[in-house]
Amino acid sequence: MKYTNSGNTHPGMKRELNEDNFTILEEQGVYVVADGMGGHNAGEVASEIAVKTVEDFFLKSSRDEEMTWPYKLDPSLSLDANKLMVGIKFANRRIYSSSSSNASYAGMGTTVVSILTADTDEIYVSHVGDSRCYCYFEDNLIQVTDDHSLVNEYIKAGQITKEQAINFPHKNVIMRALGMKDNVLVDIQKRKVQPGEIYLLCSDGLSDMVDDPSIEAIFAKKMSLDETTQALIDAANANGGKDNITVVLVKVEG
Repeated sequence: MKYTNSGNTHPGMKRELNEDNFTILEEQGVYVVADGMGGHNAGEVASEIAVKTVEDFFLKSSRDEEMTWPYKLDPSLSLDANKLMVGIKFANRRIYSSSSSNASYAGMGTTVVSILTADTDEIYVSHVGDSRCYCYFEDNLIQVTDDHSLVNEYIKAGQITKEQAINFPHKNVIMRALGMKDNVLVDIQKRKVQPGEIYLLCSDGLSDMVDDPSIEAIFAKKMSLDETTQALIDAANANGGKDNITVVLVKVEG
């Protein structure tokens, strides 16, 4: 399979500092979005550590196939899936270590969502937190990941509806993030891909400001990937841009 991509980030309309980070490693087929949180500039530091750690891990492991793993391999997962999971767990450990050893970074953390493409017709999607992965195909948008957030727990428990969730008072409470503990549970899933699918990785600066039908409508305009990326960011800013906005698109070309 061949893939094309686009990515961009914007601080939004309300914040001077952009605490989001993203990376695109075309040769390794790695795409990552991280949304940092913490006082002062700590969120920016956490998301940067996450992105750089995953980058470094994949660059080093691609040169050394027998690289010593910081974690045991999960025999139920493929080597590619293990690499993605280990890279994220390694990032978590670095963030937690920095947070524990530097008072300026105490309590910092970050969400992360990522894709790893393979040489076959499969990709791996992993995430921690409420940064999301969507898939757009044949005029339909579906959410691939499941938010690790308090509001989503209430929705799944049937205590509130998705409509009520819009005004939920603790909407920003994250149940799982990198840097909260010395280890982290990473959700990972394998998906078979089809030519024409477009995968969207984004921070909640997009998903909180632009609802799914509106995102779907932007994709339906069939613009280039770069134009679609910018249109999504523009839509979030037009709706208030209350948070940093990061968008990465990965299209399956066949």
